[in-house]
Amino acid sequence: MTPALREVVDAALRDASGAWVVPAEPWSVLVDTLQSLATLNADADVIAAAILHVLPEPPAEAAARLARAHPRVAALLDGQRAARQVWALHAERVGRGGQEGLRRLLLAIVRDLRVVPILLARQLAHLRAVAQRPAEERIALAQLTRDIHAPLANRLGIWQLKWELEDLAFRHLDPDTYRRIAGLLDDKRSGRERYIDEVTQTLRDALAAQGLHADVAGRPKHIYSIWKKMQRKGVPIGELYDLRAVRVLVDDVGACYAALGIVHALWTPIPSEFDDYIARPKRNDYRSLHTAVVGPEGKTLEVQIRTVEMHEQAELGVAAHWRYKEGGTGDSALERKIEWMRRLLESHQDGGDEGGLAGALDTELVEDRIYTLTPMGEVIDLPRDATPLDFAYHVHTMVGHRCRGAKVNGRIVPLDHRLQSGDRVEVLTGKTAEPRRDWLLPANGYLVSGRSRDKVRAWFRALDRERNVQAGRELLDRELKRLGLQRADPAPALKRFHAATIDDLYVLVALGDVGPHQVVRALGEAEAEARRPVDETTNLAHTPPRRLPKGSSEFSVVGVDNLLVQIARCCRPLPGEAITGYLTRSRGISVHRAECAALQRMAARDPQRVLPVEWGRAGGVHEAEAIIEGVDRRHLLKDLTNLIAQEDAHVLSIHSEDGGGVGRVRLRLQLRVQDHGQFARLLGRLESVPGVERARRG
Repeated sequence: MTPALREVVDAALRDASGAWVVPAEPWSVLVDTLQSLATLNADADVIAAAILHVLPEPPAEAAARLARAHPRVAALLDGQRAARQVWALHAERVGRGGQEGLRRLLLAIVRDLRVVPILLARQLAHLRAVAQRPAEERIALAQLTRDIHAPLANRLGIWQLKWELEDLAFRHLDPDTYRRIAGLLDDKRSGRERYIDEVTQTLRDALAAQGLHADVAGRPKHIYSIWKKMQRKGVPIGELYDLRAVRVLVDDVGACYAALGIVHALWTPIPSEFDDYIARPKRNDYRSLHTAVVGPEGKTLEVQIRTVEMHEQAELGVAAHWRYKEGGTGDSALERKIEWMRRLLESHQDGGDEGGLAGALDTELVEDRIYTLTPMGEVIDLPRDATPLDFAYHVHTMVGHRCRGAKVNGRIVPLDHRLQSGDRVEVLTGKTAEPRRDWLLPANGYLVSGRSRDKVRAWFRALDRERNVQAGRELLDRELKRLGLQRADPAPALKRFHAATIDDLYVLVALGDVGPHQVVRALGEAEAEARRPVDETTNLAHTPPRRLPKGSSEFSVVGVDNLLVQIARCCRPLPGEAITGYLTRSRGISVHRAECAALQRMAARDPQRVLPVEWGRAGGVHEAEAIIEGVDRRHLLKDLTNLIAQEDAHVLSIHSEDGGGVGRVRLRLQLRVQDHGQFARLLGRLESVPGVERARRG
């Protein structure tokens, strides 16, 4: 601890007269907390924050000085204060489930994840000292530990605290079962620990004698874990062979099987308890050798053997141990936070550059989700920047349809208000379902979640066609009038949006699939194209020719078979588009879109070379280029690629260009799509992404 930080702590521990201040918890609990943090090699900031949190709140001026001089300590204090909100929510929701949401909320609202070990250490200290408190208080503390603290300790791999948190919580929540299992064990925990120490040393010596380099560690299974396994397997304690376990880490797979042979030569194996998860990995890619043996004194012993790489994957990768234990599914953002947290803890132990790693948390761990609360304290998981309207549709479709307003933390806010983690949201509803069409316009910012927009579209899609046509006409007329284009004819935009009639275009506008501004841009582009002179220097470069295999059904050329065929790069037709073939002098048939300008010029010169060509039955994928222009904003590329993935298309390459002004961008995306229909839908959806002004074919 630096002299300046020590001075801050010393000043907080004494009052104006120099006497010790009275902390918010017993001195013994504070000392116990600090001892647990010391076992985790906590740094000076963590120790200082743990002490200052239980002392009386400093005056505002002193708090401001602390924030300026020691911002990381201030962040740790803020995180501990924020955690109180989660504890209060847990007290409201006892017995109603949803604890995973509370754990996520806790990780979302703390700015520095080193807050979590402080919370775990303090909770363990309180549990150790809870025996003299009233029964109701003991049970509440144990319930909070079981639901929040123990799973977090498990996920972070803080085994020094995890087993005791679980055992003490179990002892207070189910004392009869705890005593029964404790009585069934043939020795106390201290005796089991001594036994494990002797076994690991024996195995370590045996492996070394055979020239095998290995790291051997052991653990006795704690009482809560024993009970969980008895419940999961439905067996009595006598049929559990892993009450004592040893883990062996070696360098490679061959050494795993060599170590297995040494273990079986040292102690008698139990044949039914051998599992080879290296040859047959689990579904989550967990790999290890598991065997059970009759060890010294006739006691059963489980031995796990794996490589260091397998162990790291089991701890931090897709086969994370906490997922196996808790039976839950993975979440990439949460797993990333957990892994960084472990690395942060390890950096203290290894004497690494903790400052650089802690600073990277602010940039690398950008949370893509927020965790908001219903008035009853239920946690609602939403996309980042979600609005109260997104919240309403997440609660229930009809709640969204009937939404008329919202309160956030007791204050009325507009429906496009951006929510933050920890916000408590109350939806104000009307008696009838009356969603508004302008909710679908991205520029209005009412809906961020695609799921919410789909629900609004479904509502309007269910209306009769005549009402949708009328609504779409009104939206488009309003936009045209705003731009002084009242007399404009929408017909030139039909081909752009693949609408057969103007009424079909109005329906697309009414359903939010096409924005009125997109139609206006399409009309402007059509007018500009009509005025543009024909460019005789159009690039007619082609892809290398390829011979269609015999029997291929990709193209059908009337009256001709087994010719060289190439797709013209000037227009790159896609299945589903009208196409025409042009017989070149030396490179076979070049296939163009029917409306290709280059084809029209060549056909005018040599009409006899034009051949009718049709798409065959072949499937597969085809390349297409999309050009996107718009505002260069944060997460734009992520939103675009996520949408492309949702449409089941694939990105081959992305090239960024100057967008023609400050804060603007132009992107060229080489995509792989199935056909023209999929590509057209994708372009329409890309134009609806916030910040995108134009998405067109390259």
